[in-house]
Amino acid sequence: MGIVLSIIIDVAAGYIAGRIVNGKGLGFILNLIVGIVGGILGGWLFGLLGFSFSSTIVGTLFTATIGAVVLLWLLARISKK
Repeated sequence: MGIVLSIIIDVAAGYIAGRIVNGKGLGFILNLIVGIVGGILGGWLFGLLGFSFSSTIVGTLFTATIGAVVLLWLLARISKK
């Protein structure tokens, strides 16, 4: 997968996760950061469970979005304490 496609997928995953958790997007840079970290976190979490969805673009988007949602959820829980 090329770097441009990876950036597009990560921005989309961050945007989708922001809409799910906060009801709105986070802005381009934060969407990108959340998407990248979410992709890493999602890949790690699904790896622990024995799944791999990263062989297709849709699978990569799904993995990054789930990871980004988990990341935003954890950050929200930490910031409330």
